[in-house]
Amino acid sequence: MIESLREHKDRAAQYFAEGKLEEALAEYLFVTGKAPEDLASRQKVAELLQRLNRRQEAIELYALVAGDWAKQGWLLRAIALCKVILQIDPRHGRTQRTLAELYARRMEQPARVIHTVRVAVAPEPSRAARPEALAALPRIPIFSQLGQESFVALLEGLVLKTFEAGASIVTEGEPGTSMFAIVEGRVDVVRQLEGGPRRKVASMGEGDFFGEMALLSKSPRLASVVAAERTVVLELTRAMVARLVQRDASVGRVLRSFHQERLLANVLRGNKLFATLTPKQREAAAQAFQLETQPAGRTLLNQGQRGDALYLLLRGRCRVTHRHPGGKDSQYPMLREGDVFGELSMMLGLPATATVSTDSSCTLLRLDRESFEKHILVQPGVREALSRLSTERLQRTALLVSGQEPLEIDSRV
Repeated sequence: MIESLREHKDRAAQYFAEGKLEEALAEYLFVTGKAPEDLASRQKVAELLQRLNRRQEAIELYALVAGDWAKQGWLLRAIALCKVILQIDPRHGRTQRTLAELYARRMEQPARVIHTVRVAVAPEPSRAARPEALAALPRIPIFSQLGQESFVALLEGLVLKTFEAGASIVTEGEPGTSMFAIVEGRVDVVRQLEGGPRRKVASMGEGDFFGEMALLSKSPRLASVVAAERTVVLELTRAMVARLVQRDASVGRVLRSFHQERLLANVLRGNKLFATLTPKQREAAAQAFQLETQPAGRTLLNQGQRGDALYLLLRGRCRVTHRHPGGKDSQYPMLREGDVFGELSMMLGLPATATVSTDSSCTLLRLDRESFEKHILVQPGVREALSRLSTERLQRTALLVSGQEPLEIDSRV
């Protein structure tokens, strides 16, 4: 039976590619008749009904499949089908509200956070056991922490887009204005290395999010994202978020929380400086960091003045200049992605031994003095790592003052 269904699906796909829609529909209907749990084939049936202009039948089937995807934990697929339904009939909002009833946070229920879209199938909710079933339903933090009306408004603001293999979704260095959630397909994350070629640094697939930093700041994209195969995404723009925040301030709080969680996972966990922190301690530190973007030529630390923050450079370059008593300037090695600076003033209470200014547009994480003392200074492992870095930089300054060429120091610890 399995081999027979596979043959029917292959034949259906071939008919579809050849534009033989009626024949493809007949094959997919055979498959779904034998295997109604095959949601992908049922979705193909709905798509074929839509292409054959059988709009009402398509809408009804899309709605049923969307509900089944949601119950199995594939919320993004369910949302995408809601967008397709609205493209067919803009007045058809019933399916989105059904999803909202299933996934919006209830005031009387504590939000249960699950850090993945792919979870076990939950039992279908019934009228008699609705609260228990709701508590078991899969959740995505960025959606499930919203109230029902905000959830519906967020769904309405999402835009469904499709990118063919090789198409650029976002481009490194360009201003970002939206974030994306992958519904289907796979993307590659590509970075332009300093003085070198472009290189793939990661891949993402269904259920992954990217670009959320653009919703919280006007910083440039830190990497390019390219479709590795045909990819369907949901896009949420900064303009839509602004409108949602005007209606419900909790939307902004949810996005900031989501971003902080991603920051914790993608930046702090991968930086050697924070390697000795426990996950709970890193989480607290991540909440305290502030993201900022500075243009080229902006001074961040002034030699001779006490600094007021620790900086972690995410993107760009910073120039470090030491001015000798006679007025001559000497250059330290350039600070680059992953470098930390400002630790001398924070650790020792000393004035900065050099001036740090942005050599290009820079994206940084900034930790103010109070947060540094609360989250970092009390952790022995981080304190020791920063002490070593401070000692090395003081030695480097001493060499500069004496007229010797200092060694380059890895300021990423």
